[in-house]
Amino acid sequence: MNLPLSSIAFKDGDSIPARYTCEGQDISPPLAWEEPPQNTGAFALIFDDPLASAGLFTHWVLFNLKANVRELGEGIPAPERIKNGAIEGKSDFNMIGYGGPCPPPGKVHHYRFTIYALDRPLDLPRGASRQQLLDAMKGHTLAQGQLTGTYQRGDSEC
Repeated sequence: MNLPLSSIAFKDGDSIPARYTCEGQDISPPLAWEEPPQNTGAFALIFDDPLASAGLFTHWVLFNLKANVRELGEGIPAPERIKNGAIEGKSDFNMIGYGGPCPPPGKVHHYRFTIYALDRPLDLPRGASRQQLLDAMKGHTLAQGQLTGTYQRGDSEC
């Protein structure tokens, strides 16, 4: 089942504003999704760059968002537990929390935010990896949606 995901900060396929990247404030953009299947017990989110020069690069792992949540505001912090019940995993920046786009200068990179509606919360610790999340979601995904964006960094260093 499809679960439409959107942002008021950019449209699907458009450039991600610099505010949400290493050249800006490096904060997470606002995200919203539509009504999930009725038996949804939790949500998970992965933000990644599937074509990074070193291969797939994960920028954010978030899971166990409560089933009644339909949006994430701008600038989600990385505390022990977020107000909406979510837990953050570890990115490929080797940190917990959001890490915005920061590709090498020159080349346009494509990024994807993927939301998953799950039939139950997952038994994973804070700092879980993308792979741990994917493994735990097997057989529990009811619907998913994706929002893509691009980013091309200028000549400055992050």
